[in-house]
Amino acid sequence: MTGRPRVLLVGTGHREYRGYLLEQIAPQYRLHLLSPGEPTWEAPYLSGSTRTPDLSDVDAMTVTAKDLGDVAGVLCWDEAFVLPVARLAEALGLPGPGSAAVAACRDKHLTRTALAAAGVPQPESVLVASVEQALAAAARIGYPVVLKPRALAASLGVVRADAPADVAAHFAFARDTTVPGAPAYEVSVLVESYADGPEISVDAVVHGGRVTPMVLARKRLGYPPFFEELGHLVDAADPLLRDEAVLTVLRRTHDALRYRDGVTHTELRLTAAGPVVIEVNARLGGDLIPYIGGRATGVAPGLAAAAVACGRSPGVGCDRSIVAGVRFLYAAADDTHIETIGFEREGLPDAVDRTVAIAKPGTVASPPPKGTTFERLGFVTAVAPTAAQVSAALDAASGALRVTS
Repeated sequence: MTGRPRVLLVGTGHREYRGYLLEQIAPQYRLHLLSPGEPTWEAPYLSGSTRTPDLSDVDAMTVTAKDLGDVAGVLCWDEAFVLPVARLAEALGLPGPGSAAVAACRDKHLTRTALAAAGVPQPESVLVASVEQALAAAARIGYPVVLKPRALAASLGVVRADAPADVAAHFAFARDTTVPGAPAYEVSVLVESYADGPEISVDAVVHGGRVTPMVLARKRLGYPPFFEELGHLVDAADPLLRDEAVLTVLRRTHDALRYRDGVTHTELRLTAAGPVVIEVNARLGGDLIPYIGGRATGVAPGLAAAAVACGRSPGVGCDRSIVAGVRFLYAAADDTHIETIGFEREGLPDAVDRTVAIAKPGTVASPPPKGTTFERLGFVTAVAPTAAQVSAALDAASGALRVTS
């Protein structure tokens, strides 16, 4: 193969959250976008595009790829479409994780089943269809428990229950929370034992079944008893990157899921008994984690994802060792009507990297639980030699958000 290989990119997401991935990939690969609409901000990074009304239509996408004739790989980081894209790779005979492996990540009950069969450390989990079944499962597991949707990600619909009254109060929240493109299951809620301890995530690239960590992030959670993701911190020198217990669980998890070629975002809790797997996503992490990972280490997760999608060695390597973080900002009260929004940047520390307002004037936003990830007001990022400097910069930048309502 000569020149830049052609990669079929299925969906892109929000520019502020995913634009940096296209910046990484476009210089070395020809990106052909499949999207329901015409390209907008993506256009400068593309070699071509095809309007595709339904990104779950594997047959239509297969026809497009065959018409192009020289597609070397397919790529997707949108949770809603990772399974159709895995099937597309199989239909085209291209490298990929395998649709069975992706399905086992997409369906959290299948994840638990596969990991249990392999003896991978994880919370005890019971699939339930009703409040009565949830109460019975929680009584057997022992409180506190976690109620969790079977088919979502980003902590959507996840809630802790400390007593039977909490299970009864929050069951509908776990059952009914959904997003566009999420599969619907008749039995859709997991009751799980609560894993106490700090939460981390590992974005890894998998090539021929070999798992290579790229970005390890420490998660900041809030709005208990919910598990809203408020931010992440990446330290290129984090000792967990060399922790054999974490690395062993990561390898065993991918072996259990039979995940072959692609990228993953694995979330773990560091309990007193050791790391346990919370979930595995068959894509790059969201929430700017690959971005701050790159800022801290020099790794280019988007480029690694494109390489392995084409059957190439990802060549992951670090060229720096600093710290980067992201913090997400929320409305102070339910049903906040936003008239103006922006940041006052004067006087902010040099470590502040980005200050981005996502919410638009004229919209209404609420904090969790009424509001979700999709109602964040914006985010800030920072980069510095130490975690303390990054945290201080994030605090300052968060305080610089100005909203009138």
